[in-house]
Amino acid sequence: MNKLEINLTYDLICPWCWIAERRLRRAVDELGLSDSVSVRFTPYELNPTMPAEGMDRKAYRTLKFGSWPRSQAMDVHVADTGRADGLEFRYDAVERTPNTLLAHRLIWFAQREGDASGLVDALFAAYFRDGRDVGNANVLVEIAAEVGLDRDAVEAFLASEEGVAGVRSLEADANRRGVVSVPSFRIGSTVISGAQPVVVFRDALNEALGATAE
Repeated sequence: MNKLEINLTYDLICPWCWIAERRLRRAVDELGLSDSVSVRFTPYELNPTMPAEGMDRKAYRTLKFGSWPRSQAMDVHVADTGRADGLEFRYDAVERTPNTLLAHRLIWFAQREGDASGLVDALFAAYFRDGRDVGNANVLVEIAAEVGLDRDAVEAFLASEEGVAGVRSLEADANRRGVVSVPSFRIGSTVISGAQPVVVFRDALNEALGATAE
């Protein structure tokens, strides 16, 4: 039986994308569907004009949200929400807001060969939990090797321009589908925006699998 393909449009600096992806996984596990579904990741850059080297996070967030205390209050809310889903957010460890194009290219590279879910989860954890700079090629090579990708192949890939056109094409496709914020899921004919409760994902999975069985 063909697997149900779920499309997740995401960015790696979006905390709600990590939370939502974890809730989707919980729904899949609760329904016993681990062998019946696959997730494809579509890139979306929240900060497409971010300098390649990223920016100091405090400076960037202060500029974006008007004040550092406001940004910190938002971080506390995210961390509290994530904790309830078993995720650890340690914003005190995050020094830079990265440009995510390189990381999106790495995920594009991994998806050519199969499931990139393990890599995506490792990248989320590296940034939000460990404060690693996922916009840095050397850091990305290390993370890729940690999840079993070939270090030399990843290093050569990231040093090239390969995958840039592929990522841009996927981003354009998301725009054509009307995606204006992330996370955004497409499960069968159902589109889910935001980090919805697990039950919303369960219902969408049941509906999609019911439709494919008819």
